[in-house]
Amino acid sequence: MGGNSVTIQDLNDAPEFKAIVADRIWQAFWRPYGAALTDVETALADVLAGGAFPFSLVAADDEGFTGTVTAIESDLAARPLLSPWIAALWVEPDRRGQGIAEALVNAATARLFAQGRSSLYLCAKPPMRGFYQRLKWGLIEQDVGPDGLDVFTLHAVPRLHWAIDP
Repeated sequence: MGGNSVTIQDLNDAPEFKAIVADRIWQAFWRPYGAALTDVETALADVLAGGAFPFSLVAADDEGFTGTVTAIESDLAARPLLSPWIAALWVEPDRRGQGIAEALVNAATARLFAQGRSSLYLCAKPPMRGFYQRLKWGLIEQDVGPDGLDVFTLHAVPRLHWAIDP
């Protein structure tokens, strides 16, 4: 992942990145719909107060912030029964193509599966379809909602326990 080693940690353990995470989420996902930065700051504070879930992860290296992802209960009003969701994936433009987005998604996925979640969901615009399919997320719906989003799911692989008779 680039020249510097990237680490991923819970945003609660890296409070110096809260303002930049809120700004990137706002710029990329909320501002186009007329939301204020303070709306994102409030929502992010709620996520960070949630304990084990919901949560936000942040990726950083020696030069600072490189990306973020959040796990929340629901990310698509058109599909309120699906839960939990991987949401608000962002990687700084100059750091894209270095595996940071994949590392963030995989870290959030691993944490949710470790919490006992068996199915996860995310939505994305169609140009991102190949990225998520490469990460083994299954496309379950297309053209959902006013933004024409793709909806994906990922299921935990059950662990098999073998009993051997003596």
